Amino acid sequence: MGVFEMVAIIVVAGCIVEIYRVRMNSQSKAGKDDLGELQEQVDALKERVKTLEAIVTDKSYQLKSEIDQLGSRKT
Repeated sequence: MGVFEMVAIIVVAGCIVEIYRVRMNSQSKAGKDDLGELQEQVDALKERVKTLEAIVTDKSYQLKSEIDQLGSRKT
């Protein structure tokens, strides 16, 4: 194998490694973006659950539920 072939193989290998490195970096950045979006969704869902818990544990809601249950037993 000549010097030219060795240089060509080194250049091609270097290009392949660089392409692989750029691709992995872009995938990790996309993963970070997805992670941020998922965190926003989790935060929004937590707020919704807090609201629903407040509604369900409210005494007037419980009283209305008990009245509705009594009304359904009579019919």
